[in-house]
Amino acid sequence: MRARGGIIAACARPGVSRRRNLIVGWALAVLAIALFVRLGLWQSQRAVEKQAMLDASAQVLARRTPVSLAQAANRERIHNYDWGVGAGRFADKGPLWLDNQQRDGRAGVHAYRVFLPEGAIQPILIDLGWLPLPPTRVMPAIALPKGRIEVRGLLVPPPSSGLALGTGIARQRDGWVLTRIDMDVVSRTLDLQPPLAPRVLRLDPALPLGYERDLQLLANTLQPERHRGYALQWFALAIAVLVTALILTFRKARHEPR
Repeated sequence: MRARGGIIAACARPGVSRRRNLIVGWALAVLAIALFVRLGLWQSQRAVEKQAMLDASAQVLARRTPVSLAQAANRERIHNYDWGVGAGRFADKGPLWLDNQQRDGRAGVHAYRVFLPEGAIQPILIDLGWLPLPPTRVMPAIALPKGRIEVRGLLVPPPSSGLALGTGIARQRDGWVLTRIDMDVVSRTLDLQPPLAPRVLRLDPALPLGYERDLQLLANTLQPERHRGYALQWFALAIAVLVTALILTFRKARHEPR
């Protein structure tokens, strides 16, 4: 009887081990599938958000219904787009260079200056356009226009900040280099009272003021179709893991002794 019990136990142990391996394998597969599906859904959501941005801005650009530059301070429209028109003067503050801005495959910066609109409580940042950056990484000079100036362009939220590391602002000569646009940080650094309005004015390319520019919203980031492509890749990986797990499970079951 003792020998028979030992044989039964020895035969049972491989079956227990196989079941344990099967459980562990499926647990890992489910975790991988959940991760890939989550990443796919995130990419899909980003595609929807960016497409909505493009559609909203396209409607504004098609109509170009003018609104006061004071609307840049309207926090109810902080994530919306308007065609801002107005006059004012540039503040006697140093220029700002937004670093790591690509244009036609070339490295450069976007030039910004603080503008004081007539009839508005808060100053606004104006995007003057793109400038190439030399290999020395010495920031290009940005002229300070004098006197009363009429401006127009697209009122937009500031560029996406991405991963926020440090303050994102550093002094260089008479201005500041930015790795992202944080309105509160810029306002404190430039000692602006009142602080900057939450939206930026991107100048109409038809104006003679400023530098090389357009009104594309996603020039330095992924387009919606790229996000949709990445989403499909993540979903395909999730399906591949599921199919692989099923194949391995059925193969083991078929070869398992009865």
